[in-house]
Amino acid sequence: MLRDDLRTLWTEPRPPDAPARVWRDWALLAAGLGGVVLEATLRENLVWRPVAVVFGVWLCLLPLWRRTRPLAMVTLAFGSVILLAVASLVAAPREPVGLDTSVVVLVLVYALPRWGSGREIVLGSAVILTAFALSAVADDTPAGEQVGGFVFLWLPGVIGAAVRFRGTARERQLEQTRSREREQLARELHDTVAHHVSAMVIIAQAGRVLAGTDPSAAVEALEGVEEEGARTLEEMRAMVAALRDRGVGAELAPPAGVADLERLVRTPGGRLRVDLGLDGELDSLPPAVDAAVYRIVQESVTNAMRHAVSATELVVRVTAERHTVRVSVRDDGQRTGRGRDGYGLTGLRERATLLGGTLRAGPGADQGWHVEAELPRARSESGGHSRPRR
Repeated sequence: MLRDDLRTLWTEPRPPDAPARVWRDWALLAAGLGGVVLEATLRENLVWRPVAVVFGVWLCLLPLWRRTRPLAMVTLAFGSVILLAVASLVAAPREPVGLDTSVVVLVLVYALPRWGSGREIVLGSAVILTAFALSAVADDTPAGEQVGGFVFLWLPGVIGAAVRFRGTARERQLEQTRSREREQLARELHDTVAHHVSAMVIIAQAGRVLAGTDPSAAVEALEGVEEEGARTLEEMRAMVAALRDRGVGAELAPPAGVADLERLVRTPGGRLRVDLGLDGELDSLPPAVDAAVYRIVQESVTNAMRHAVSATELVVRVTAERHTVRVSVRDDGQRTGRGRDGYGLTGLRERATLLGGTLRAGPGADQGWHVEAELPRARSESGGHSRPRR
């Protein structure tokens, strides 16, 4: 088992989207160089002053590339520490060589497990351990101080690994949320296609029965089959991006839609007064859009009941236009501790994106929390031609 864990660590890739540099890097560089100048000017017992100054400036520059090249920066920094420790062993100066500003290397210790691959973490840790051992021998420090220094050196690395684990866990949860939302869309696609195909089979059977006695009725039956087929293709285009490799295995049950919103807003429990407004032609929405509208309102009402502080009213508006459907959910409460979207809103944003729409959520200009979504009534294909419904 230990061998498998080591193999997994060795093959662990780097975290994606590591930023090259941010403003904090330049602030750290300025603070480090300022510390080098002050220490080189004010310290009287500084051993090998020119070497110590160059060494301090060198260590201050390396963190600029710590996210994109963590192993290289750790190797350069602690390789320099090893060379300085070897030189100290040979020359045997009375005091340790180097500046206190060299503590900036702790940033590299943090960056190695935070941004490095598994292979880089293992190799970089070996370099750090070698540098620590040689420095301890060169400085001839007591065992107690060596233990304290070892803990102090590796504490940033532990923090970096914890931050990375937390970020990875959140990304995994977000991906699971997206996967569940896509599976639900796939289930709805299964239901929609099954309903339409069942209708096509019934119409075709009726047309076959009437073909011998009433040819015109048979022609109407074929037109009905054509219309049902067109609707089925439209729904498949709208949701096929959500199909997964696994089987759906869903029962034939139409998903909740706009028609169920009245029942939904009557069930929160009485803490909030819900003002529901439906405007426009909402009876003929495609099933995928109809279900998405219901899910957006459902999630928004649930979040308002849980998180809206001092809220008294929740305003829900669903407006159908010629080509789009707009959903707006707003409360008049206060929001605390809402730094980012929850997993429910993340799943809804994924659903809206798959349907070709958008969803935005955030604090209102004056108060409350607002959720705004815009969904197309039908997915348009570039270069294609849409067929009007009868």
